[in-house]
Amino acid sequence: MKRFKILLLLLVAAFLIGPSALSRLVTSQSQTTTDQANRVSNTGDEVDPADSASQDVDNEGVDPNSTDTFSFDTDVDETGAVEAETDRINLCNPRRREAPADFDNLTNGFLPQGDPVPRFTDPATLPHTTFENDKFVFSAVEEIEDGLGPVYNAQSCRECHQNPVTGGISQINELRAGHNEKSGGMEIFVDAPGGSLINDRSIPTKNFTGTSPFFGAKLQERVPPLFTAAILGGPALEKEEPVRTFRTSLNLLGDGFVEAIANGTLRAIRREQAIRSGGQIRGQIIRVPVLEANIDTNPDCANPNLPCVRRIGRFGWKNQQASLRSFSGDAYLNEMGITNVLVPKENSSLGRSVADFDSVADPEDDEEDDDIGAFADFMRSTKAPPIDPDIRAKFAEEIKDGRALFLSMPKDQISCSSCHVPKIITAPPCTKINGGTFKIPFALGNIVFHPFGDFLLHDVGTGDGIVQNGPQSTRLRVRTAPLWGVRTRDRLMHDGESLTFMEAILRHAGEATTVIDSFRALTDDQRKHIIMFLESL
Repeated sequence: MKRFKILLLLLVAAFLIGPSALSRLVTSQSQTTTDQANRVSNTGDEVDPADSASQDVDNEGVDPNSTDTFSFDTDVDETGAVEAETDRINLCNPRRREAPADFDNLTNGFLPQGDPVPRFTDPATLPHTTFENDKFVFSAVEEIEDGLGPVYNAQSCRECHQNPVTGGISQINELRAGHNEKSGGMEIFVDAPGGSLINDRSIPTKNFTGTSPFFGAKLQERVPPLFTAAILGGPALEKEEPVRTFRTSLNLLGDGFVEAIANGTLRAIRREQAIRSGGQIRGQIIRVPVLEANIDTNPDCANPNLPCVRRIGRFGWKNQQASLRSFSGDAYLNEMGITNVLVPKENSSLGRSVADFDSVADPEDDEEDDDIGAFADFMRSTKAPPIDPDIRAKFAEEIKDGRALFLSMPKDQISCSSCHVPKIITAPPCTKINGGTFKIPFALGNIVFHPFGDFLLHDVGTGDGIVQNGPQSTRLRVRTAPLWGVRTRDRLMHDGESLTFMEAILRHAGEATTVIDSFRALTDDQRKHIIMFLESL
């Protein structure tokens, strides 16, 4: 957020750019300028495709054959407790403690709370040392002089993550597109030109005429075809991109606990799912590059001949990121167009260069500003979404029944909780994760939390056809939607196309077929009670 740059300089620079420069020929729809999570990158790989725990994966201190760090059967932890003073005597192995959960805009203890920041403070002047400071940076509005765009979706992290407090969800969707091709006897996904993300907005672009109107919107993206794309040089984009999907904004509250889940726990969840369901339910695990761990040796893991530090993905609808710092760098570019130390190159506009319209030097968020560090630490400091105790108390019997059915369908060993896992325990404090770049602190370690999700990819019949960091086998899979805080979301599933809980449940198929058949066989009251339970989350 380089607030010292003024818009006047930008406008002067824009007027000095002549028509010849603006019409520079763009002969390639290359994707080399797009961030790896905005395209089919082939930088992620699948873990345990045959349910073998022998693959060379850092389990981060948790046995992938153990069930000690999660439960399908209960959302209550008998060993969890409120923090006691004695826990801090052994900081690296305290008792398990319940995650703090509230919509109160207070820290979970990762960062100190700090004082509220006055409204018109320049975010660039704030040290990244308190929850309030980092929340302010997370909420700050980006302008063109900060490096906004040239193509983007929003001007602030908070714009997509706010309900009911900063860091929550919203009704905002992003748009992705591409097409399928046959290759080697199989169907594969291919991005739209420039990457699957179709940005909703663009900055003004200087018109060539030199007369009024002086500015247009030549970089605006849309799902191709775009027959007038040659206005910036290069060919028209005449090919259809029939694979399209919306992606809803995700809740970020409590994501510090998600980051602190050991790789071994996610592998153990996958293994136990397959055992319990006789192989019908088996989450897919992919390892993706940890951007901050590769920045000095193999950025973006673009060179297959060099070592690449990977971790099991858990963030985004395709599990395309494994750390909150990587997630922040990816989103800063793809959602706001702000280049940063992790992804320092601008995205294109449907494969067309934006260089002539970008006046701010890259990276626009440099090591001194480190906005992505503030974003990551803010998310690490947020409390988990809470249940609604008033709803639970008012409708206690109905919700008790619905909860029991959610955890265990009649006559079936598998239920909703086979994927919507109700209890997970984070790795112990002092565990090094993210390729050794982050050590789990006391506030995030040995924490019992209740995401009602497994952070794995599944085929439940609603896959959007898009491939990002993972292999082509992820095409029809999406991450299980964590249900904590789901009552704050009025548009459900990955695409927001389901508007009621009943609609969302009945859309499930594929791996969820047996569970949905059991749901259909319930009485009307039983189905109603499950939904009432969801309305309390």
